[in-house]
Amino acid sequence: MAPNTSPQPALSWTIVGQGAIGLLAACRLSLAGNAVSLWLKTPNIINIDFTEQQFSYPPAIAPLNAVLVPVKSYAILDAIKGLLPHLSPDAQLVLSHNGMGTIAQVKPLLLPSQGLWFLTTTHGALKQHHNLFHTGQGQSVIAPLNSAAIACSEAVTQVMDIALGPITLTDNISPYLWQKLAINAVINPLTAIYDCQNGQLSAAEYRSQIAEILAEVCQLATLMGISLVYEDTLAKVQQVIIQTAKNYSSMHQDVKHQRRTEIAAINGFVVEQAARYQLAVPQNAVLLQRVIQLEQAYGR
Repeated sequence: MAPNTSPQPALSWTIVGQGAIGLLAACRLSLAGNAVSLWLKTPNIINIDFTEQQFSYPPAIAPLNAVLVPVKSYAILDAIKGLLPHLSPDAQLVLSHNGMGTIAQVKPLLLPSQGLWFLTTTHGALKQHHNLFHTGQGQSVIAPLNSAAIACSEAVTQVMDIALGPITLTDNISPYLWQKLAINAVINPLTAIYDCQNGQLSAAEYRSQIAEILAEVCQLATLMGISLVYEDTLAKVQQVIIQTAKNYSSMHQDVKHQRRTEIAAINGFVVEQAARYQLAVPQNAVLLQRVIQLEQAYGR
């Protein structure tokens, strides 16, 4: 899809929350000379050390006309509802999270003149106190989800290429979301359950379980009209396991720090959608229940 080259408005970017990926985007934008503000539950100045430099981010001031929303899938709806009264009539919103199921919830909440996007990324980042580390070089895919976003495609993609690029612009995000869902459905719950780094999943003891998890996801994708080739998907999962061998997954970190996980939007999404097609997905169902049990163990 070719970018719209008509005159497009200057955008002042706000990032919701202070998660690692959002702060990575903020710091990369700052390094390129872009002004960035943060939208937090409690407005405050946030100082971050990144690449031996310190960046200071002020609280955002309404009206907001360009917002990156890199929060957990379960927090998306509340975040958007909180933002709505503070958005400009022509605001652009970029969602970015693991899992699926939020786009249909958010779309009806926006004005026809407000653009909605989804960005999926393979960048890795880790926040420790005021320090931010870029733990994995990656790339991102972004798609406009309505006509107001298409009309602003050049302005948004240029900035997101700086923030979380290199970026690919597509008019259909679904195949990319399903591929990432398949990767997350394996790596996130298994590393959380077995308390291990990503690379440990390359051991022979996990091969059959990984194969069965992916077979279920690919079969469901086919039923839902998405081409997700099993052999290619398995190869991609194995590649990510190797490339991120020393990393701990986000779900592992959530369990370790007794935070709510995104299991409902990952394996839970697979289980929920499979039920609509009367498709048995026992491996994904077991992973869902085991991670829920881990959450319940610390009162989530």
